[in-house]
Amino acid sequence: MFIQIVILLIALVVLVWSADKFVLGASSLARNIGISPMIIGLTIVAMGSSAPEMMVAASASMQGNPDTAIGNAIGSNITNIALVLGLTVLIKPIIVSSSIIKQELPLVLLLTIITYWMFSDNVFSFTEGLILMIGFFAFITTLLIKSLRQRKDTGIDDPMIIEAEQELPEATSRLQSVIWLIVGIVLLIISAHYLVESAVWIAKKVGVSDLVIGLTVIALGTSLPELAASIASVMKKEDDLALGNIVGSNIFNILAVLPFAGLIAPGPVNPEAVSRDIPIMIAITLLLLVLCFTRKLGSFRITRAKGGLLLLSFVGYQVLLFSQIAQ
Repeated sequence: MFIQIVILLIALVVLVWSADKFVLGASSLARNIGISPMIIGLTIVAMGSSAPEMMVAASASMQGNPDTAIGNAIGSNITNIALVLGLTVLIKPIIVSSSIIKQELPLVLLLTIITYWMFSDNVFSFTEGLILMIGFFAFITTLLIKSLRQRKDTGIDDPMIIEAEQELPEATSRLQSVIWLIVGIVLLIISAHYLVESAVWIAKKVGVSDLVIGLTVIALGTSLPELAASIASVMKKEDDLALGNIVGSNIFNILAVLPFAGLIAPGPVNPEAVSRDIPIMIAITLLLLVLCFTRKLGSFRITRAKGGLLLLSFVGYQVLLFSQIAQ
């Protein structure tokens, strides 16, 4: 047991580190071949924060554990809002002015409801996974077109886009970019494999389901990049980027992470995902929507009190999970 726990922790650290190096290599290579910083920020950097979840979902599904992949996607969304945003806001209240955030928050809620509808028969089919993946590419394309049109028509970028461009890693040489890109991808694949393998072994040893291990340990571990990015953003007074990291990650988790379970290992899913976890994901997303749409000084504001409420909802969810396990 001890050895498997050590393997799991090492795999988590390597997974997060390799995702960062993947973003460094990919974004730097894109710069070197002349791709716009805005496009890099909205695609490569945004996808990079969800790379750990994507690799874990793919690895878990290929190893015959789709419930782990599903739990990771659902658990990460709950963790991002309730824990990551809750802790971030306790450090510093957030005032959000980004029009993209205002439009994407309702989209997150809509996607969570669609997820519930797809899973309502306790089956996740290949077709449903394909629909979500197509939705992912449609979302990215729409976001890019809209951002380019806004820049062309007004000459002014959305605050979140400006901050995303500023967050791009410093460009390296083309050779270094390729090396970091390869190192990042290889270590992402290897660490995701060992993370899933050790997590499933531990889950079986302590008598919990693959779904629960994905909802808890793996979801918490793969949400660490969002926590670090959000705290760093508010400390630099980049409030739009702090919330943007979380909203964007949740959209990606549904449209780009969750589909792997359906595309690689379609079939029955744990009924508890439908009866307990997805409804809680919907409730917490709805709570965020309500908390964000409170105006002060013409902007949306999330206060420390609201952050505390989000954090309490996370604690309550964990208590519910582990009380059911103990029964």
